[in-house]
Amino acid sequence: MREGKPISTEPRINERIHVNEVRLVGPNGEQVGIVRIDDALRLAREADLDLVEVAPQARPPVAKLMDYGKFKYESAQKARESRRNQANTVIKEMKLRPKIDDHDYETKKGHVVRFLRGGDKVKITIMFRGREQSRPELGFNLLKRLADDVAEDGSVESQPRQDGRNMLMVLAPTRRKAEARAEEKAAKAAKAEQRAADAEAEAREAAEQRAAHQAAAQPKRKRGPADNLDPDIDL
Repeated sequence: MREGKPISTEPRINERIHVNEVRLVGPNGEQVGIVRIDDALRLAREADLDLVEVAPQARPPVAKLMDYGKFKYESAQKARESRRNQANTVIKEMKLRPKIDDHDYETKKGHVVRFLRGGDKVKITIMFRGREQSRPELGFNLLKRLADDVAEDGSVESQPRQDGRNMLMVLAPTRRKAEARAEEKAAKAAKAEQRAADAEAEAREAAEQRAAHQAAAQPKRKRGPADNLDPDIDL
């Protein structure tokens, strides 16, 4: 393979568009029509905008009038935001026995719900032993029961299937992990706010109690002979 410069993914703009005519789109998405490239460049200069080739494969190519610098900046911002919100989905695993008792089932179902609400997929594995392998319907019914019980938080992505001595099913969360993390973050912030408000109320109540206690503890002034005199009498 011949070495050379990497292929640019940037669209051609302004004088780099080497065609005779383009299908021109205005800055607000309005269709201008097919115009000569010279006229399109003139319109771009008059509007203080760039002529950007947005569909080079079309015949003729489609070009749009826009502020290309602003467009690139906004696109980079959106890409950064998307990467920041993106979270890799983790596949958790939960193992059950075909004849699991109700208490263990409820406990493990609670874990599955917690994983799903956290935005993770869950692989459910039913483990058969000995003669249990001759009764796959036990595993199938258990998986169906679990899927129905957690339907509010997850759905079946991979239907139950036999894999050697085990039977597998994959549940997918009903919401994305980024949404689950945002909700968890908001809940933590609300709790922190409530704790701060409670602490402030407790401090205010304690200050009021101290003030009342200090007022009650102040010694009363003893009355003297002058306290019995009529204030209107001139001495």
